[in-house]
Amino acid sequence: MKITTLFASIMLATSGLVITGCSHHGHERSAGAVMSDSAITTKVKTALLAEKDINSMDIKVNTFKGNVQLSGFVDSQWQIDKAMQVTRAVHGVTSVKNDLTHKAI
Repeated sequence: MKITTLFASIMLATSGLVITGCSHHGHERSAGAVMSDSAITTKVKTALLAEKDINSMDIKVNTFKGNVQLSGFVDSQWQIDKAMQVTRAVHGVTSVKNDLTHKAI
């Protein structure tokens, strides 16, 4: 089994665990909304993993109401641009906030 398929399977299997910790007083969200964001996060992570030229293990993905935030460290500006392009192409993503940092080598 390829590592990307294994990782995607693990992410999908554990994404339901997110539901229990996402409700805060005054910020309640439906289980469907949380699951939708979780599914988008999983799709983005899977798409980034499929890109062999991006060190996606160093990229964190957070999603809230379809808005995706990418953070972490990558090797080049090209990888930042590519990660943004890949993320925007994922179905359900409404906007992307880039908090990726080009690490000095």
